[in-house]
Amino acid sequence: MDAENREDSIYFARLSEQGERYEDMIKYMKKVAKFGQELSNDERNLLSVAYKNSVKTRRDAWRTIQAIRNKEELKQTKYLPLITHYKEKIEKELRDICNDVLDLLESDLLKNSENPEAKVFFLKMKGDYYRYLGEFMENDEKKKVIDKAQDSYQQAQNEAEKLKTTHPIRLGLALNYSVFYYEILNQPDVACKLAKNAFDAAIQ
Repeated sequence: MDAENREDSIYFARLSEQGERYEDMIKYMKKVAKFGQELSNDERNLLSVAYKNSVKTRRDAWRTIQAIRNKEELKQTKYLPLITHYKEKIEKELRDICNDVLDLLESDLLKNSENPEAKVFFLKMKGDYYRYLGEFMENDEKKKVIDKAQDSYQQAQNEAEKLKTTHPIRLGLALNYSVFYYEILNQPDVACKLAKNAFDAAIQ
């Protein structure tokens, strides 16, 4: 079924969420974004849930297949080319989803966001999806997406200065930015410092 207006699109996005059909949910929330209005907090969360769940299953699958591939590589199994091909299939799906949300963020969501809360939310989201790409890309491609992730997180952090230190979106940003430093840049000291500073500021 196709939704013809914004209200219907939101309804069908919620319906898709209940049925755990996240690709459908993405389709409806993209329609909502294309209406050109600033998304409410609830609508932002719907969009985030749609993409996050869609990408999560594939990130989990990629990690599992990568671990199997590493084991099989040591054994020089005849199935190695098949495992590699399957891993690349998952990587393509991940690229498609990440690039889809990144395009939407650039073309609609950030342009239509006026308040700092929305800007931080979407800039953080931008950083997250570049980070997901950085988990499996290699060489120059990896460096490019890592640089873009860092730039997006930094922009989000600058904008987050306008929010209260206890604001959930500001705290969520600090957590994800610290994960980026820990898992992608392999800088645990910076990651811990970033998370600690956010926590200390929030409890003052």
